[in-house]
Amino acid sequence: MKVERSSGFILFRREDNKPKFLLLEYSHYYDFPRGNIEKNEDELLAAKRELMEETGIKEIKIYPFFKEVISWFYRKENKIVKKIAIYFLAETEEKEVKLSFEHKGYRWSFYEEAINLLTFENSKKALTKAFNFINSMNL
Repeated sequence: MKVERSSGFILFRREDNKPKFLLLEYSHYYDFPRGNIEKNEDELLAAKRELMEETGIKEIKIYPFFKEVISWFYRKENKIVKKIAIYFLAETEEKEVKLSFEHKGYRWSFYEEAINLLTFENSKKALTKAFNFINSMNL
């Protein structure tokens, strides 16, 4: 079975002293910025590169004690592929997003809106873990 690995960020900025999360709009769903890990690239380096490529955001503060790994299966060319996505948590002060061609739009959303916009259950669980981490650490 083929395995694809990707990494990205659950990225937030503060507004009214609460976290607002960045969600990217793909063709039919919302999700976090992420992309495939290239050869000779570690997970964190890939996440930073993908964030820059997909959003133009460079200035981030990474919270090293948060890492969420999710996986799922999908069919590609009549073969089953296991996809593994590693998410790190980061904060930015940047508001402006320069979207890549891969995305239709973006939204900065408070938790309540973000949880409803996200399409996939494993992404919703990752968001909830990040939100709880932010609150428990008084970030």
